[in-house]
This record gives sequence, structure tokens and C-alpha cells, in this order.
Amino acid sequence: MLDKKYKLGFFPTPLHRLNNLSNIYSDYNIFIKRDDQTGLASGGNKTRKLEYLIQQAIDQGCDTIFTAGAQQSNHCRQTAAACAVAGLECHLLVRGEEPETYQGNLLLSHLLGATIHFTGQVVKSFDFEFYTNKLDKNKKPFIIPVGGSNITGALGFVEAVKELKEQLVEQNLNIDYIIFASSSGGTQAGLVLGLELYQIETKLMPIKIDKEDPSKIDIEEVIFDLVLEGKDLLKIKKDYTLADILLNKSYNQFDYGVLTDKEKTAVHKLAVSEGILLDPVYTGRAFYGMLDILKEKRIPANSNVLFWHTGGSAALFSYAEDLR
Repeated sequence: MLDKKYKLGFFPTPLHRLNNLSNIYSDYNIFIKRDDQTGLASGGNKTRKLEYLIQQAIDQGCDTIFTAGAQQSNHCRQTAAACAVAGLECHLLVRGEEPETYQGNLLLSHLLGATIHFTGQVVKSFDFEFYTNKLDKNKKPFIIPVGGSNITGALGFVEAVKELKEQLVEQNLNIDYIIFASSSGGTQAGLVLGLELYQIETKLMPIKIDKEDPSKIDIEEVIFDLVLEGKDLLKIKKDYTLADILLNKSYNQFDYGVLTDKEKTAVHKLAVSEGILLDPVYTGRAFYGMLDILKEKRIPANSNVLFWHTGGSAALFSYAEDLR
């Protein structure tokens, strides 16, 4: 099951110590998992999900992919690239009105051949049927949810844990905490399942990226449902409860995509300390959260902490004025 995928990325992605930051935060050993180096149109974690989603689309005889997101969506950019590799037609539904100038991920999605539909919407729901009904009748569409976050996409991060375990064994390394950005939920669900399937003793510390929205179902429930679905699919015996789905909500006071001084601090800090670029939306917010946790010593001293870099540096260019 986990072998049934369409090869899109270059794996394993690097796992290494952040030596300079570990010296600055000397009570901790800080490591990074470089999913910004997956190799698909400037990289990112969605490549892992898309390997399974694209294979599923092909298996179902589909020739046209639809997905959706913000104009600076890393997922949309990687979906466009995946479709280019697989020879599939790609349609992207993105929020808002068409800008005069395409920048960042939006520009790359265009260059990768995607047909981009500007919906004018500011909410996260998209009317896929409206657009699929406009297709030529000979076309067969396949819809990938926002972020690729269904159980098929989550399998990409179940498999990522296997990759991580092999690297930890090779480097004779134990990781106490894994910190990462959590938004649509698929990455977190995959990691939860993978840690149990491959028996890695570590604690997940996901940083919630999106501001709370009382009108929507709690993301913990979305992730929990994915975990239960994956548990049955993978024949995992552990009994999960909603309490197993943890989310740090200390850093999501501002809306998705809003760049604050905190994200700027994180982007600059990693760039000047280690020569690594974050993105301003996901990893910028999550990395700031990690630095704050370490600064305030909210986890035990001498812990080995892994930051899972989910990619997205192309989005930096759309925030150029704010980052100067």
C-alpha cells in the first residue's frame, strides 16, 4: 500500500544539526528535516502527499487535476509541478482577484502550466463542481483537497516517518521533540500514524498556523478522523482518542498569511544563522514558535529537537517589501 505511489520527489531529504542555533540555544540540540529540498519546483512537504494522490488519480483513469488554496499556496505550486511531471492537466482555484503582477508561488504555478481560476472568495471552501462542470465531457477530473489533506495524502507522511527512522538509526540519533507547522491536518495525521507504525519514541509539537474560526469544525477533529481512518487502513492496533491530537495554539493570533514581526524574526534568524530560507506563512510562524519555546525553556534541557521544514521559500518574494 505504502509503495503504491508516483515518484515525484528526491528522497530522503537531508536531516542535520543546526550547529549555530544549537550554540545560541545551548541547552538544546536543534536539528532540521529539510523537506524544502524535495526537489519538485523548489520543494516542499506536499510532494510527499502528491506522490500518493497523483497515483490514485492515474489509477482511477483521471486526466485532469483540480485543487485549491491561497494565491501563495505551496500546495498549489507543487500540484502544478506534479501534474507537469505526470502529464496531467492542472486547474487551480485560488482565493481573491487576479493581481496585475504574478509573484512567488502564483508565478511558479503559472509557469508550470496550471490553469488558474481566481474565485474572489476569502473563505476556505471552494465550489469544485462549478469548475469541473465546465470541462470538456471527454475529460475526467480528480479533486485533491486543500493541502492534499485526506487519508491518501497523509500516507506520504506515514512513509516519511519510515525515512526518518532510517536516518536516525544511521546517525545514531534520538529525537525527543518534533516541531512543525500544522494547518490542513494531513501532515500531522500522517506523522501520528507513522510514529506508531514504525515505533519511534518522540513527542510531536505541532504549531497551529491558522487563526481560530468558530464557524468551522475544530482542526483537531479533522486530524482525529484522518487518524482513525488511517488506523484501520494500516491495521494499527493502538486506540486513539481526541486527546492524542495536540496542537500548540500560542502563535496563531493572526490570520493565515499575515506577516508579523514574529515571522520576520524567524525568517531572518534562520537565514543569517544557518543559510536556510523559511517561508513567511507556515514555517516562519512555526519556527518562531520553536525559538520561543526554547528561549522560555518550556521543554527539558538537553533535549534533541527536530524542526520539520515543510518548504515554501518561493512565497518570500510576494512579501518582499515587508521583509526588507
